[in-house]
Amino acid sequence: MRDYKKYDTWKIAHELVKEIYTISESFPKSELFGLTSQIRRASVSIPTNIAEGCGRSSDKEFARFLEISIGSTNETEYLLFLSCDLGFTSEDNLLSLTPKLNLIRQKLIQLRKKLLINN
Repeated sequence: MRDYKKYDTWKIAHELVKEIYTISESFPKSELFGLTSQIRRASVSIPTNIAEGCGRSSDKEFARFLEISIGSTNETEYLLFLSCDLGFTSEDNLLSLTPKLNLIRQKLIQLRKKLLINN
């Protein structure tokens, strides 16, 4: 079984989640069960699926969970973009987190490809 805490991708995604939680604290209270909840769940899904995939017995299974993490990265990016458009967060927050999202996505894609090549 793999140790998810050893993966740089997981570490970066974990840091992203903490940043998303901080940023979403200032969202309107009317969005607590809407956009606030959605962006938090999407971001949490990234490192969670990496961790869950590490507990699987095959590279193919792990790769499937990484695919889910990639989708959650895309979802988080869009929800951050929407939050900015709605005025819930600043463009500075969007611009500071976009490179981190891109890095996470890139690392997930690379790791997934590596796992699938080995099969």
